[in-house]
Amino acid sequence: MIFIVVKFETKPEWTDRWPDWVASYTAATRAEEGNLWFEWSRSLDNPAEYVLLEAFRDGDAGSVHVNSEHVKRFFQEAPQALTSTPKIISQTLDATGWSEMGEITVG
Repeated sequence: MIFIVVKFETKPEWTDRWPDWVASYTAATRAEEGNLWFEWSRSLDNPAEYVLLEAFRDGDAGSVHVNSEHVKRFFQEAPQALTSTPKIISQTLDATGWSEMGEITVG
């Protein structure tokens, strides 16, 4: 699996509208055959920062994603909404999804 974490810091005038602005990009990515998940969160420490957790089945699925029209459009348009270049961690993991946390058991 390709596991990716990206941090986006938005300009003040874009912060509250970011979720609506990325909605079509998010839906198109989630519809990709090789996408495992594509989830946005907002930082508790910096409300202008959005964190994206995404995963793809393998490198081929990641390549399809990066070369899709919706990603090309997002890469072209996103800088207008951001204060800086996004920060990213991208790793290939020997996993297929989330595991339960061993240190906390519920139920």
